Amino acid sequence: MSAEGTDSSGPSPTHQFRRIGIVCPYSWDAPGGVQTHVRDLAHALIAKGYEVSVLAPGDDEPDEDFVVSAGRAIPIRYNGSVARLIFGPLSTQRVRRWIDEGHFDILHVHEPAAPSLSLVATWAAEGAIVGTFHTSNENSRMMSGTARILRSALEKLNGRISVSEYARETLREHIGFDSVIVPNGVDVAFYADAEPMTSTPVDAEVVTFLGRVDEPRKGFQVFAQAMQAIARERTEAVFYVAGPGDVDSALKLVPRSLHGRIHFMGRISDGQKAALLRRSNVFVAPNTGGESFGIILLEAMAAGACVVASDLEAFVKVLGDDGAGRLFPNEDYEALAREVIELLTDKAVRERIAHHGRDRAYSYDWNAVVNEVIEIYDTVYVPGEVVREDVGATALGRAKLWGRGDSS
Repeated sequence: MSAEGTDSSGPSPTHQFRRIGIVCPYSWDAPGGVQTHVRDLAHALIAKGYEVSVLAPGDDEPDEDFVVSAGRAIPIRYNGSVARLIFGPLSTQRVRRWIDEGHFDILHVHEPAAPSLSLVATWAAEGAIVGTFHTSNENSRMMSGTARILRSALEKLNGRISVSEYARETLREHIGFDSVIVPNGVDVAFYADAEPMTSTPVDAEVVTFLGRVDEPRKGFQVFAQAMQAIARERTEAVFYVAGPGDVDSALKLVPRSLHGRIHFMGRISDGQKAALLRRSNVFVAPNTGGESFGIILLEAMAAGACVVASDLEAFVKVLGDDGAGRLFPNEDYEALAREVIELLTDKAVRERIAHHGRDRAYSYDWNAVVNEVIEIYDTVYVPGEVVREDVGATALGRAKLWGRGDSS
């Protein structure tokens, strides 16, 4: 297993540090906002000339040459959903070897409060360490119950980032640490320049949902109820659903007469997602809670889809007040249906909102956001020092130090 990462042939970094190790706690081959964030951050850093290595769990061999697999993840219920995480002695050994081989100037761990690789890496390393917190959960029993243990690890972070005010408040309330806000970024060009999906008729009105269909907080059950009214009023409307989950159970939520107008795509690649969003007339986000930011809204807006989202605080923040999307009361499927019907009926309004949405997405483009991250790296970097294994963080390590007379 190598931690060499990617040697960039692009521009030279403008700061003294060059080698950056990033840890993703969730399975690399499963879709998710944190994985997307880490991947896009890595690409943005590489484009600026930095050498990047990403360590992440995964069942399959990563497609990207800068990703190092830490081994197979297991599904664990965490933060209201099922996350694929990795923890234990074997993963700890892999983390330590990756740190030792990496000679990183900066170590950037994502979701270090989650029971996975990032927490292990925080315990295992010492040096310039930055942590990014994504989770928004007012009543996290896991974080509250393990706060004392987590605090001992998280106090090793030299810099703390939250992707939203809601993630910042979760960290502050449960652990007692503050952070600076650097939002999620989006690769606007990737979505704006994608070729639209061509498998639907030109005159079809495409309404799209992305997310696990069997995870209640993603809100498919709300969308399913809204479909009936939308289909009745808009005869050309078709519904695309992308994401994992039990399709048979999902189909039971809608009348059989609509089954022919619903297309379940299952888990899709980033390229397929971009093509689908580019073809979508309306993108719906009926999520019911547990969202810290709403990166999928930005992706849809970048692709030119008109967004209709539940009025979660995180979504309100992303859409802003400049007409970049429509909001409806959380879990109100009738209101969702009315918004979608109006937008499908009035092309001029739909196009105006889509235009504002893309403008809004540009304010979150990674070309700008990555500079905020780099500035935080600059504040924690110590010239001439690299991130190294914290030998004293293990019982065996403490025994070695004691044997050398280095313990206090």
